[in-house]
Parts: sequence; C-alpha cells; structure tokens
Amino acid sequence: MASRVHGALVQVYGLGTLLRGSSGIGKSECALELVRRGHALVADDVVEMERRGEALFGWAPEMIRHHLEIRGIGVVSVLELFGTSAVCDESAIALICHLETWRPGAEDVERVGLDRPRETLHEVPLPSFRLPARPAGSLATLVELAVRDTQARSEGSTAAERLDRRLRDGARGGG
Repeated sequence: MASRVHGALVQVYGLGTLLRGSSGIGKSECALELVRRGHALVADDVVEMERRGEALFGWAPEMIRHHLEIRGIGVVSVLELFGTSAVCDESAIALICHLETWRPGAEDVERVGLDRPRETLHEVPLPSFRLPARPAGSLATLVELAVRDTQARSEGSTAAERLDRRLRDGARGGG
C-alpha cells in the first residue's frame, strides 16, 4: 500500500535519495542543482512510496510528475528544460537526507561518521544524514558526498574507521 511524504526524491549516482526538511529549507532548489549536475529528478514536493519485497520505491503523483516548484520562479518542467535524462519515473529509495537549518555551535550534528544513523520507512531501514543548510553552503555537494559515502560503506570500511584505526595504532605505538 502506497503512502505519501513531503520531500523530494532524486537519483544521485544511481541511488534514490529522499530529501526531507521543513517547508522553505531548500529541498527543491537542492533537487534542481542536482539535476543541473546530471542527476535525475523523481519527485518534488510529494513523494509516493511503497515497499516491494525488501526495498522501498518512490515516485511522483502523475499530476506533478517531472515538475519542480521553485520559489521566486514558479513551476518548471524538468523534462522540457533538461531533457529525458534529467527525469526518472520511479526509483528505489536508498538513503534519506534531512536538510536542517544550520545552527552555529550545534553539538548534535555528525562530525566523525563512525556510525551512520538509520531511519526506518515502511519497515525498510535506510541510512540517514542530517545536513546543515547554511548561507552560501552547497546542499547539492553535501548530498552528493552523502551518496558517495553510502556507496563506499556498502563496499567495505570507511574513512572514519581507517582514521580511527590509525589514531588507535599511533596511540599504542607511543607516537
């Protein structure tokens, strides 16, 4: 059975990436920048989802498929402006990126990355990132990095784990 969530879904480096966050945080603008960089829009504003086997799939409602609503410009057709490679009708959802207002000195933002939090949607556990939306920051770059990190983790150890081992080995070696 399908359900709906507020957000945007973009295929980034082949991984369905669900962008979530409060209204006005920049989800659509981030999706637009990702499309401009060669990734594919699946859904904007409303993402319909359903579990199939062990995977979660998402798509846009037919009425708004292939469209983005950009504050200050209005509704645009990604298909018309960027072509068929810039859109995808459906995607498995592989990770979630929560876009959050940046707060100087926030202690609860991930800094090391040894353990990746997971969030469960439709009983499917997914890697979850909390990304700070900062003035003049690039959310699209952070999303691309989160996807690459997820791909690297699925293939083995992580940079954080390797650095942690080096630091522990150095501490044991006295230097």
